[in-house]
Amino acid sequence: MNADSLIILIYILVLASYLGFELINKVPPTLHTPLMSGSNAISGITIVGALIACNELGYGTLSKWLGMLALILATINVVGGYAVTDRMLKMFKKK
Repeated sequence: MNADSLIILIYILVLASYLGFELINKVPPTLHTPLMSGSNAISGITIVGALIACNELGYGTLSKWLGMLALILATINVVGGYAVTDRMLKMFKKK
């Protein structure tokens, strides 16, 4: 990986982090939990990317470890999002 590619990747990471932070701050607290629990399925995209980073197509050891960490964290995010959504939907069921 050359220096130009690394700078572009760092730029994308910083830009995505800033936009994500600004987006979450604009969501009112009453909508935060339903919106975030429903959108955690987007972490499935992260899981696919992490699987690609963990494969044997010539990536370095660091990429494989970072991909494995991303895979674990994205899986926890997806499972937690569905658990929160399930618990929230149970609150609206009639007893």
